[in-house]
Amino acid sequence: MRGLVIALVALGLSACAEAGPQGGVANYDSLRAAAKTCEDQGGRLVLRDQGDPQNISDYGCKRK
Repeated sequence: MRGLVIALVALGLSACAEAGPQGGVANYDSLRAAAKTCEDQGGRLVLRDQGDPQNISDYGCKRK
């Protein structure tokens, strides 16, 4: 039962991570790649409210 709960929590957290760039450090290369991907989709990369600018998963693609 405990394993099932852990698996469901992990699955739920991975679903949340899909909304923006994958987790990791927001360095120049990762920000540039995420911005290009976002621009190709017709948006622009922005830091989310209360987001940590050093965490790439705190950035999201906003439609223009």
